[in-house]
Amino acid sequence: MKPAHSTSRVWLARPAGPCLNGRGMKARMWFITGTDTGAGKTVLAALLTRHLRAGGVRVAALKPIGSGRRDDARVLRTAAGGVLSLDEVNPWHFRVPLAPLLAARREKRRVRLREVVAYVQQMRDRFEAVVVEGAGGLLSPLGEDFDSRELIVALRAIPVIVCPNRLGAVNQARLAVSALPEEPACKARVVLMSPRHPETASRTNAELLGEFLGGERVQVFPWIALKSRTAATFPARVMRKLDELVKPMLEIAGRCPRTPGL
Repeated sequence: MKPAHSTSRVWLARPAGPCLNGRGMKARMWFITGTDTGAGKTVLAALLTRHLRAGGVRVAALKPIGSGRRDDARVLRTAAGGVLSLDEVNPWHFRVPLAPLLAARREKRRVRLREVVAYVQQMRDRFEAVVVEGAGGLLSPLGEDFDSRELIVALRAIPVIVCPNRLGAVNQARLAVSALPEEPACKARVVLMSPRHPETASRTNAELLGEFLGGERVQVFPWIALKSRTAATFPARVMRKLDELVKPMLEIAGRCPRTPGL
């Protein structure tokens, strides 16, 4: 008998509905953004990429725009199995560790929304799924005329908002969701990344946030040790959380779950 986590991946490779490329249909796209820099976006993006890949899905992981060190892009490249070069994963890179808009200006360069959208769409044509990681928080300026919010809308991607699971998370997550236009907001998922040593708020945030967004749209990820993030297999509890996160999102086909007032 196969382990439970192996059989649970069958739906990953062939989800129902019009989402897979290779059949004349657009690939499913997730956009991983956050309430702040350092929220855990890269950890989640890499885990999601590896999970899809393990399920037989041809997946690309992108961090289109970044500044400072390229560690995040390298992590994503590895998670996707090296199917893209580092410059393909992270085509707009700037040396100074500032908001990308300012870092680009330091180098007398400009990044335009239409250019980034065209690039990501090209990747969408090549793969069955695309995981895109933004830079900084949702409203951190990425280029001259846009931030992650505008990029999510232009790409029609499913937003995943990553938030540290600590005191203040409910406010931060609600602010991020409310900053999105109606259509992406109603499809957005919130992932609370738990600290190594949970506090009282860490144990209650999800339930309270679920009262406003709907419990099915809020996921709590356990603390994931560094060695587990790159291990050949994930701990069972992480596998369950990835299944819970991915499966409903693969089934989204234009419907919009009811979002109580924010």
